[in-house]
Parts: sequence; C-alpha cells; structure tokens
Amino acid sequence: MLGRTYDTQVCSIARSLEIVGERWSLLIIRDALFARVTRFGDFLANLGIATNVLATRLDAFVETGIMERRGAADYVLTDKGRALATALIALTEWGDEWASPIDPPILYTHTCGGAVHAVTACENCGVVSTEETAVAIGPGMPPEYLASRRSPAAREMRA
Repeated sequence: MLGRTYDTQVCSIARSLEIVGERWSLLIIRDALFARVTRFGDFLANLGIATNVLATRLDAFVETGIMERRGAADYVLTDKGRALATALIALTEWGDEWASPIDPPILYTHTCGGAVHAVTACENCGVVSTEETAVAIGPGMPPEYLASRRSPAAREMRA
C-alpha cells in the first residue's frame, strides 16, 4: 500500500496531495464546487463511491478545513475548499487535451457567457507561457534539502 504522506519532500504540491490526492477526493470537491452537491447521499449517488470511502474523505476534508459539516448529512466547502477551483479547471483542461478521446464533456463559463480557463499569469505582465516561467528558491526552502537535489534546476538555484 502506498503511503499517504511525502515526508521527504519540501514541496507545496506534495503537501497538497497529502490533503486532496487520494482517489475520489478531487471528484468529491468537483461535485461540491461545480454541481453544488452538499448532501452525503447525493455524493454517494453521483459518484458511485463506497460509503466508507466517502465518509472517510468527507471527514478528512472537515478536519483539514476544506469543508464544514452542517447538520447530519450536509458538507459545504469553505473558502479553502473553493480555492481549489482553479486547480480543478486546470486539470480539466489538461485532461481535455491530453487524456480524453472525445470533445470536452463539460465547459466552464463565466456569467457573461465567456469561456473560463486556468492560466499562468505574471503579476506584472499578465498571461505568460510556462516556457517563460522560472523557479526561484522561496523563504521556506531548507538549504540542506536543496543541497541534496539532483537536477539541472537545483544546480542553477544553488549557483
């Protein structure tokens, strides 16, 4: 069985996966975000997920602050949970382009009718390509972790 933590990684992606990376997790959040599902029974019926798995995922979301429980069977996303929308839109777009044999089954639109897309944006320049995106060491990076990395990017950052 795979572990549920990435203790050897100093990485926000790894930390995110510890919270939302288990099977069914992002689909539960997808239904809560975009289909506005809140009831335990509705998640169960929509996803075809085992009751114990759903209960475990929802309890974990409540514990980590992604959802809050209201009443006996309602689960509502918090601001922390709703903040996952951009990541889900990005995964949807990636899946539409690289993993789907058909046209997109759903489209995200704004209230004005325009298409909504996840983009990489610079705070100064606006939308940029990922080829123009560099990695820099952040204030939370332990020097010993960086020293142990074997990659061209890590060597450049140490230089």
